[in-house]
Amino acid sequence: MAGPAQGLPAAPAPSGLATHAANVLRLVVKELRSIRADPVMLFLVVYAFSFAVQSVASGASTEVRDLTVGVVDEDRSDLSRQIVSAFTPPLFKQVVPITPAEVDPAMDSGRLVFVIDLPPRLQRDVLSARPTSVQVNVDATAMTQAGNGSVYIQTIIAQEVANFAARSDLSAAAPVRVVTRAMFNPNLQTSWFTSVMQVINNITLLTVILTGAALIREREQGTVEHLLVMPLVPVEIMLAKVVANGLVILVAAGLSLVFVVEGWLGVPIAGSIPLFLLGAGLYALAVAALGILLGTIATSMGQFGLLVIPILLLMQLLSGSSTPMESMPVWLQIVVQTLSPTPHFVALAQAVLYRGAGLPIIWPQLLALAALGSVYFAFALARFRRVIFGD
Repeated sequence: MAGPAQGLPAAPAPSGLATHAANVLRLVVKELRSIRADPVMLFLVVYAFSFAVQSVASGASTEVRDLTVGVVDEDRSDLSRQIVSAFTPPLFKQVVPITPAEVDPAMDSGRLVFVIDLPPRLQRDVLSARPTSVQVNVDATAMTQAGNGSVYIQTIIAQEVANFAARSDLSAAAPVRVVTRAMFNPNLQTSWFTSVMQVINNITLLTVILTGAALIREREQGTVEHLLVMPLVPVEIMLAKVVANGLVILVAAGLSLVFVVEGWLGVPIAGSIPLFLLGAGLYALAVAALGILLGTIATSMGQFGLLVIPILLLMQLLSGSSTPMESMPVWLQIVVQTLSPTPHFVALAQAVLYRGAGLPIIWPQLLALAALGSVYFAFALARFRRVIFGD
């Protein structure tokens, strides 16, 4: 069908902007109907912005909760009892008193992750200002719990010993008193961070997949050739695919923030969700154009999947959502922020959703997203014209 299409006279020039808009609108409706007719893709979108967000936020928690602690109290003094009473829920389960002979069997069986040995004469040594030590045995097979829990336990013991010494007039007041205040996430809950970052990652993932898969599907089924004989221009076809698939993702992301992140997980959203969706719309323009570009390179869904995997992996790992941008080499930060829109979108999302930032603060990120999106769209459109229309 491509042969006759090329032999046909050129399509009449559109009469104006209204004609272009009407064509795009009709194509957007066609794309939305195609998405509605694909139950697998619909299920993927619903799952990615609901159960996937909830499971990652609640299941991949790194903070300390319900740690099992055993205590060998060989001192049996006021100080040792004060230390034991400081290990309270929800950080720790009820402290298990054990004897020295029970330490190895309890840790070998995995019944206890931590065992604290309070030595004899602990209180007497503290009162006499003599050096002393407290042993903390850790089951390091649970690496995250071992690392975070050890820090908590050492801090609690040091704090209780300092409080006890202060009440006994044995310690002079420190010249500087450091007070730590955690802003935007006072309880340092991992779910407050991972839930929002999962929504951002899913916007990237599904926008690329939906737009690229839509083009691949039309090429495999031959329906893209029907568009070649219609009075349409390439930019209308491509813009319709970007708008339709981006609209589905933005609606799903907005509902996810309201009903899953805020409602189900109880994570407070500090800023304006519409402002976030404005930035997400500009970001969707860039990543949807990337999906179109990959769809013109691949000739089958399998090839498209193989192209998408490494690109999405690099975009997410170097976006600042998994690791801080500041931890990367300076040259890599410059390259990533110049070529990828994802770091700008992550910075925008964190500023709006976590810190309640407004337009005067995030306008540089919006400008960067608009610029990169325009470049991506223009490059993808040139490739789309050459591959699909043979221009």
